Amino acid sequence: MSFFKKLREKLTTQTDSVTDKFREGLTKTRDSFSGKVNELVARYRKVDEEFFEELEEILIGADVGVNTVMDLIDELKMEVKRRNISEPSEVQSVISEKLVEIYEAGEDVSPTIQFQENGLTVVLVVGVNGVGKTTSIGKIAKKLKQEGKDVLLAAGDTFRAGAIEQLEVWGERVGVDVIKQSSGSDPAAVMYDAVQAAKARKVDVLLCDTAGRLQNKVNLMKELEKVKKVLEREVPGAPHEVLLVLDATTGQNALSQAKIFSEATNVTGIVLTKLDGTAKGGIVLAIRNEMQIPVKFVGLGEKADDLQEFNAEQYVYGLFADMMEKEES
Repeated sequence: MSFFKKLREKLTTQTDSVTDKFREGLTKTRDSFSGKVNELVARYRKVDEEFFEELEEILIGADVGVNTVMDLIDELKMEVKRRNISEPSEVQSVISEKLVEIYEAGEDVSPTIQFQENGLTVVLVVGVNGVGKTTSIGKIAKKLKQEGKDVLLAAGDTFRAGAIEQLEVWGERVGVDVIKQSSGSDPAAVMYDAVQAAKARKVDVLLCDTAGRLQNKVNLMKELEKVKKVLEREVPGAPHEVLLVLDATTGQNALSQAKIFSEATNVTGIVLTKLDGTAKGGIVLAIRNEMQIPVKFVGLGEKADDLQEFNAEQYVYGLFADMMEKEES
Protein backbone atom coordinates (compact mmCIF):
# COMPACT_ATOMS: atom_id res chain seq x y z
CA MET A 1 0.00 0.00 0.00
CA SER A 2 1.41 3.45 -0.95
CA PHE A 3 1.97 6.11 1.70
CA PHE A 4 -0.79 8.21 0.07
CA LYS A 5 -3.33 5.43 0.67
CA LYS A 6 -2.14 4.90 4.26
CA LEU A 7 -2.35 8.65 4.89
CA ARG A 8 -5.86 8.86 3.42
CA GLU A 9 -7.01 6.01 5.68
CA LYS A 10 -5.49 7.70 8.73
CA LEU A 11 -7.12 11.02 7.90
CA THR A 12 -10.59 9.45 7.71
CA THR A 13 -10.39 9.09 11.51
CA GLN A 14 -9.82 12.85 11.87
CA THR A 15 -12.29 15.71 11.51
CA ASP A 16 -13.17 16.39 7.87
CA SER A 17 -13.54 20.13 8.51
CA VAL A 18 -9.94 20.32 9.83
CA THR A 19 -8.62 18.28 6.88
CA ASP A 20 -10.49 20.66 4.53
CA LYS A 21 -8.97 23.69 6.30
CA PHE A 22 -5.45 22.34 5.70
CA ARG A 23 -6.36 21.57 2.09
CA GLU A 24 -7.72 25.08 1.49
CA GLY A 25 -5.08 26.87 3.57
CA LEU A 26 -2.21 25.27 1.68
CA THR A 27 -3.67 25.88 -1.79
CA LYS A 28 -0.96 28.39 -2.81
CA THR A 29 1.90 26.15 -1.69
CA ARG A 30 0.26 23.07 -3.24
CA ASP A 31 -0.39 24.80 -6.57
CA SER A 32 3.24 25.91 -6.73
CA PHE A 33 5.03 22.93 -5.17
CA SER A 34 2.88 20.03 -6.41
CA GLY A 35 2.55 21.62 -9.83
CA LYS A 36 6.33 21.72 -10.21
CA VAL A 37 6.76 18.16 -8.89
CA ASN A 38 4.09 16.92 -11.34
CA GLU A 39 5.85 18.70 -14.17
CA LEU A 40 9.18 17.19 -13.12
CA VAL A 41 7.73 13.66 -12.97
CA ALA A 42 6.15 14.08 -16.41
CA ARG A 43 9.46 15.13 -17.98
CA TYR A 44 11.64 12.32 -16.67
CA ARG A 45 11.57 8.69 -17.75
CA LYS A 46 13.81 7.50 -14.93
CA VAL A 47 14.94 8.56 -11.46
CA ASP A 48 18.53 9.74 -11.88
CA GLU A 49 20.91 12.37 -10.51
CA GLU A 50 19.45 15.13 -12.71
CA PHE A 51 15.95 14.30 -11.43
CA PHE A 52 17.13 14.74 -7.83
CA GLU A 53 18.95 17.99 -8.67
CA GLU A 54 15.75 19.51 -10.09
CA LEU A 55 13.71 18.21 -7.15
CA GLU A 56 16.23 19.85 -4.82
CA GLU A 57 15.64 23.22 -6.53
CA ILE A 58 11.85 22.85 -6.22
CA LEU A 59 12.11 22.09 -2.49
CA ILE A 60 14.46 25.02 -1.85
CA GLY A 61 12.03 27.23 -3.80
CA ALA A 62 9.25 26.18 -1.39
CA ASP A 63 11.40 27.45 1.53
CA VAL A 64 11.98 24.01 2.98
CA GLY A 65 15.50 25.27 3.82
CA VAL A 66 18.83 24.19 2.32
CA ASN A 67 19.91 21.96 5.24
CA THR A 68 16.52 20.24 5.41
CA VAL A 69 16.49 19.75 1.63
CA MET A 70 19.95 18.14 1.68
CA ASP A 71 18.80 15.73 4.41
CA LEU A 72 15.60 14.97 2.51
CA ILE A 73 17.34 14.33 -0.82
CA ASP A 74 19.84 11.96 0.85
CA GLU A 75 16.94 10.08 2.50
CA LEU A 76 15.04 9.90 -0.80
CA LYS A 77 18.05 8.55 -2.69
CA MET A 78 18.52 5.79 -0.12
CA GLU A 79 14.81 4.93 -0.11
CA VAL A 80 14.58 4.86 -3.92
CA LYS A 81 17.58 2.53 -4.01
CA ARG A 82 16.20 0.33 -1.20
CA ARG A 83 12.77 -0.03 -2.84
CA ASN A 84 14.27 -0.34 -6.30
CA ILE A 85 12.12 2.52 -7.63
CA SER A 86 12.73 3.47 -11.25
CA GLU A 87 9.49 5.29 -12.14
CA PRO A 88 9.53 9.03 -11.25
CA SER A 89 5.78 8.91 -10.45
CA GLU A 90 6.48 6.50 -7.58
CA VAL A 91 8.77 9.04 -5.91
CA GLN A 92 5.87 11.42 -5.08
CA SER A 93 4.50 9.12 -2.39
CA VAL A 94 8.00 8.63 -0.92
CA ILE A 95 8.53 12.43 -0.75
CA SER A 96 5.34 12.86 1.30
CA GLU A 97 6.34 9.97 3.59
CA LYS A 98 9.78 11.47 4.21
CA LEU A 99 8.34 14.95 4.90
CA VAL A 100 6.22 13.49 7.73
CA GLU A 101 9.25 11.57 9.03
CA ILE A 102 11.45 14.69 9.00
CA TYR A 103 8.86 16.64 10.96
CA GLU A 104 8.25 13.89 13.50
CA ALA A 105 11.95 13.08 13.95
CA GLY A 106 12.35 15.62 16.78
CA GLU A 107 11.79 15.01 20.46
CA ASP A 108 8.41 16.67 20.97
CA VAL A 109 5.80 16.83 18.24
CA SER A 110 2.88 17.56 20.56
CA PRO A 111 0.76 20.24 18.87
CA THR A 112 -1.03 21.23 22.05
CA ILE A 113 -0.20 23.59 24.88
CA GLN A 114 1.22 21.65 27.83
CA PHE A 115 -1.20 22.51 30.63
CA GLN A 116 -0.34 22.27 34.32
CA GLU A 117 -2.34 19.56 36.04
CA ASN A 118 -2.89 21.70 39.12
CA GLY A 119 -3.07 25.46 39.12
CA LEU A 120 -2.29 28.16 36.62
CA THR A 121 -0.69 27.62 33.19
CA VAL A 122 1.23 30.71 32.03
CA VAL A 123 1.81 31.11 28.28
CA LEU A 124 4.18 33.84 27.13
CA VAL A 125 3.61 34.89 23.50
CA VAL A 126 6.54 36.57 21.73
CA GLY A 127 7.27 37.82 18.21
CA VAL A 128 8.06 40.94 16.21
CA ASN A 129 5.46 43.57 15.37
CA GLY A 130 3.29 42.81 12.34
CA VAL A 131 3.36 39.00 12.46
CA GLY A 132 -0.17 38.69 13.88
CA LYS A 133 0.80 38.14 17.52
CA THR A 134 -2.15 39.86 19.20
CA THR A 135 -4.62 38.30 16.75
CA SER A 136 -3.12 34.86 17.43
CA ILE A 137 -3.53 35.39 21.18
CA GLY A 138 -7.20 36.26 20.64
CA LYS A 139 -7.74 33.16 18.47
CA ILE A 140 -5.95 30.88 20.97
CA ALA A 141 -8.05 32.39 23.79
CA LYS A 142 -11.22 31.58 21.85
CA LYS A 143 -10.05 28.01 21.21
CA LEU A 144 -9.16 27.44 24.89
CA LYS A 145 -12.45 28.90 26.05
CA GLN A 146 -14.35 26.58 23.69
CA GLU A 147 -12.45 23.71 25.30
CA GLY A 148 -13.83 24.75 28.69
CA LYS A 149 -10.78 26.60 30.04
CA ASP A 150 -10.98 29.82 32.08
CA VAL A 151 -8.65 32.26 30.34
CA LEU A 152 -7.18 35.66 31.22
CA LEU A 153 -5.16 37.95 28.91
CA ALA A 154 -2.22 40.17 29.91
CA ALA A 155 -1.62 43.28 27.75
CA GLY A 156 2.19 43.26 28.01
CA ASP A 157 2.84 45.10 24.74
CA THR A 158 2.71 48.58 26.27
CA PHE A 159 4.88 50.22 23.59
CA ARG A 160 3.10 49.66 20.26
CA ALA A 161 0.35 52.19 19.59
CA GLY A 162 -3.04 50.51 19.74
CA ALA A 163 -1.72 47.14 21.00
CA ILE A 164 -3.64 47.27 24.31
CA GLU A 165 -6.86 48.33 22.57
CA GLN A 166 -6.44 45.58 19.95
CA LEU A 167 -6.14 42.96 22.70
CA GLU A 168 -9.19 44.43 24.46
CA VAL A 169 -11.23 44.09 21.25
CA TRP A 170 -10.28 40.41 21.08
CA GLY A 171 -11.05 40.01 24.78
CA GLU A 172 -14.57 41.40 24.25
CA ARG A 173 -15.07 39.31 21.13
CA VAL A 174 -14.23 36.00 22.84
CA GLY A 175 -15.52 36.92 26.31
CA VAL A 176 -12.19 37.01 28.15
CA ASP A 177 -10.94 39.74 30.54
CA VAL A 178 -7.76 41.70 29.82
CA ILE A 179 -5.39 42.90 32.56
CA LYS A 180 -3.74 46.14 31.44
CA GLN A 181 -2.04 49.36 32.49
CA SER A 182 -1.69 52.59 30.57
CA SER A 183 0.32 52.79 27.35
CA GLY A 184 4.06 53.11 28.02
CA SER A 185 3.87 51.28 31.38
CA ASP A 186 6.48 48.77 32.51
CA PRO A 187 5.51 45.39 30.92
CA ALA A 188 6.89 43.50 33.94
CA ALA A 189 4.48 45.42 36.19
CA VAL A 190 1.58 44.43 33.92
CA MET A 191 2.67 40.77 34.18
CA TYR A 192 2.80 41.03 37.98
CA ASP A 193 -0.76 42.43 38.09
CA ALA A 194 -1.97 39.79 35.62
CA VAL A 195 -0.53 36.90 37.65
CA GLN A 196 -2.11 38.21 40.87
CA ALA A 197 -5.47 38.56 39.09
CA ALA A 198 -5.16 35.07 37.57
CA LYS A 199 -4.42 33.55 40.99
CA ALA A 200 -7.27 35.43 42.71
CA ARG A 201 -9.77 34.40 40.02
CA LYS A 202 -8.39 30.82 39.88
CA VAL A 203 -8.22 30.85 36.08
CA ASP A 204 -6.69 27.95 34.13
CA VAL A 205 -4.60 29.85 31.58
CA LEU A 206 -2.92 33.26 31.48
CA LEU A 207 -1.97 34.33 27.93
CA CYS A 208 0.65 37.11 27.98
CA ASP A 209 1.18 39.51 25.07
CA THR A 210 4.66 41.08 24.80
CA ALA A 211 6.40 43.91 22.93
CA GLY A 212 7.98 43.13 19.58
CA ARG A 213 10.27 45.95 18.47
CA LEU A 214 13.05 43.93 16.87
CA GLN A 215 14.84 47.00 15.52
CA ASN A 216 16.08 47.46 19.09
CA LYS A 217 17.06 43.85 19.60
CA VAL A 218 19.12 44.25 22.80
CA ASN A 219 16.38 46.21 24.62
CA LEU A 220 13.69 43.81 23.44
CA MET A 221 15.58 40.78 24.71
CA LYS A 222 16.29 42.50 28.04
CA GLU A 223 12.57 43.30 28.34
CA LEU A 224 11.62 39.68 27.71
CA GLU A 225 14.16 38.50 30.31
CA LYS A 226 12.68 40.90 32.86
CA VAL A 227 9.12 39.71 32.13
CA LYS A 228 10.23 36.07 32.42
CA LYS A 229 11.85 36.72 35.81
CA VAL A 230 8.63 38.23 37.20
CA LEU A 231 6.60 35.25 35.94
CA GLU A 232 9.12 32.75 37.34
CA ARG A 233 9.11 34.46 40.73
CA GLU A 234 5.32 34.57 41.02
CA VAL A 235 4.44 31.16 39.54
CA PRO A 236 6.81 28.19 39.95
CA GLY A 237 7.96 26.90 36.56
CA ALA A 238 6.41 29.79 34.63
CA PRO A 239 6.24 30.53 31.79
CA HIS A 240 5.13 26.98 31.09
CA GLU A 241 5.01 27.66 27.35
CA VAL A 242 6.76 30.31 25.24
CA LEU A 243 5.04 30.57 21.88
CA LEU A 244 6.88 32.43 19.12
CA VAL A 245 4.59 33.91 16.46
CA LEU A 246 6.09 33.99 12.96
CA ASP A 247 4.69 35.19 9.65
CA ALA A 248 4.91 32.34 7.08
CA THR A 249 4.96 34.83 4.19
CA THR A 250 8.40 36.11 5.29
CA GLY A 251 9.99 32.72 4.51
CA GLN A 252 13.61 32.35 5.59
CA ASN A 253 13.38 35.63 7.53
CA ALA A 254 11.01 33.80 9.89
CA LEU A 255 13.77 31.26 10.52
CA SER A 256 16.18 34.10 11.39
CA GLN A 257 13.64 35.50 13.88
CA ALA A 258 13.25 32.05 15.45
CA LYS A 259 17.02 31.93 16.02
CA ILE A 260 17.08 35.41 17.61
CA PHE A 261 14.17 34.75 19.99
CA SER A 262 15.51 31.32 20.93
CA GLU A 263 18.63 33.05 22.25
CA ALA A 264 16.58 35.20 24.62
CA THR A 265 13.77 32.84 25.65
CA ASN A 266 13.25 29.11 25.80
CA VAL A 267 10.81 28.95 22.87
CA THR A 268 8.66 25.82 23.28
CA GLY A 269 6.45 26.17 20.20
CA ILE A 270 5.79 28.15 17.03
CA VAL A 271 2.57 29.82 15.92
CA LEU A 272 2.93 30.18 12.14
CA THR A 273 0.49 32.77 10.82
CA LYS A 274 -0.61 33.52 7.23
CA LEU A 275 0.33 30.05 5.93
CA ASP A 276 -2.62 30.44 3.54
CA GLY A 277 -1.01 33.58 2.09
CA THR A 278 2.25 32.04 0.88
CA ALA A 279 3.37 29.64 -1.84
CA LYS A 280 6.37 28.76 0.36
CA GLY A 281 4.73 26.64 3.05
CA GLY A 282 7.87 24.50 3.31
CA ILE A 283 9.08 26.90 6.02
CA VAL A 284 7.23 24.66 8.53
CA LEU A 285 9.78 21.91 7.88
CA ALA A 286 12.78 24.25 7.93
CA ILE A 287 11.81 25.59 11.37
CA ARG A 288 11.16 22.12 12.75
CA ASN A 289 14.30 20.51 11.34
CA GLU A 290 16.79 23.33 11.94
CA MET A 291 15.47 24.71 15.23
CA GLN A 292 14.02 21.53 16.76
CA ILE A 293 10.97 23.55 17.85
CA PRO A 294 7.50 22.13 17.15
CA VAL A 295 4.96 24.19 15.21
CA LYS A 296 1.95 24.22 17.57
CA PHE A 297 -0.54 26.34 15.60
CA VAL A 298 -0.88 27.43 11.97
CA GLY A 299 -2.97 30.24 10.51
CA LEU A 300 -4.99 28.91 7.57
CA GLY A 301 -7.31 31.87 7.00
CA GLU A 302 -8.76 35.08 8.41
CA LYS A 303 -11.55 33.66 10.59
CA ALA A 304 -11.15 33.07 14.33
CA ASP A 305 -11.36 29.29 13.91
CA ASP A 306 -8.81 29.24 11.08
CA LEU A 307 -5.96 29.04 13.59
CA GLN A 308 -5.52 25.28 13.81
CA GLU A 309 -3.38 22.97 15.91
CA PHE A 310 -0.60 21.77 13.62
CA ASN A 311 -0.68 18.18 12.41
CA ALA A 312 2.15 16.87 10.21
CA GLU A 313 -0.11 14.43 8.36
CA GLN A 314 -2.81 17.04 7.68
CA TYR A 315 -0.03 19.36 6.48
CA VAL A 316 1.41 16.80 4.05
CA TYR A 317 -2.13 16.04 2.84
CA GLY A 318 -2.56 19.79 2.20
CA LEU A 319 0.62 19.73 0.09
CA PHE A 320 -0.24 16.60 -1.90
CA ALA A 321 -4.08 16.53 -1.91
CA ASP A 322 -4.34 16.79 -5.70
CA MET A 323 -1.84 13.97 -6.29
CA MET A 324 -3.58 11.76 -3.71
CA GLU A 325 -6.99 12.32 -5.26
CA LYS A 326 -5.55 11.62 -8.72
CA GLU A 327 -4.03 8.33 -7.45
CA GLU A 328 -7.37 7.31 -5.92
CA SER A 329 -9.28 7.97 -9.14
